[in-house]
Amino acid sequence: MGKGGSIKIHLFLLLVVTAVFIWSAIKPASYRTWLLEVSPAVVGLIIVIASYNKFRFTTLSYVIITILAIMMFVGGHYIYSKVPLFDWIKDAYDLKRNHYDRFGHLLKGLFAIVLREILLRKTPLTKGPWLVAIVLSMSLAIAALYEIIEWLVSKISKGGEAAKNFLGIQGDIWDTQWDMLCCLIGSIVALFIFSKLHNRLLKKEVVKE
Repeated sequence: MGKGGSIKIHLFLLLVVTAVFIWSAIKPASYRTWLLEVSPAVVGLIIVIASYNKFRFTTLSYVIITILAIMMFVGGHYIYSKVPLFDWIKDAYDLKRNHYDRFGHLLKGLFAIVLREILLRKTPLTKGPWLVAIVLSMSLAIAALYEIIEWLVSKISKGGEAAKNFLGIQGDIWDTQWDMLCCLIGSIVALFIFSKLHNRLLKKEVVKE
């Protein structure tokens, strides 16, 4: 794939994520919850767009960033615990909770590929066990940081409705641990499935720095 082709795909991904963001902002279940849920994705997208000419990721990383942003926009629009498809799954399989948040944290494991790319391109690390170990550690650290932020928001807002929706515990006292475990599993799976593809794209798309 040529440079021009990659740029066209990147532009298409930007248009898709922008369209979903606009949809998400139209009459969400709660604007306060929506703001809390989508803010991290919006900040991340702004950073990625602003640095596009200075640090251009592979198309795989941009696809992952798009998927994660869309996942957060959908969760913000409906509230994670009330996403319709996962309400249907809950009812169909007689589950105790809506599992969209668990699904979301599993997907967040895909971010391991983005972290892998940053480390390979900006540090002396090379492919191998140490790279895998550090990427997994960073993924888990980010997941833990996100849980701490959720807790702090709940404390600062003194347990308001928006904060409860943001936490999304749904009565499970082990929700935080489950979320971090899902992210770790997602990261392991992402590295196992996508590392070879990622290596090929790094060779094809990235100019040596």
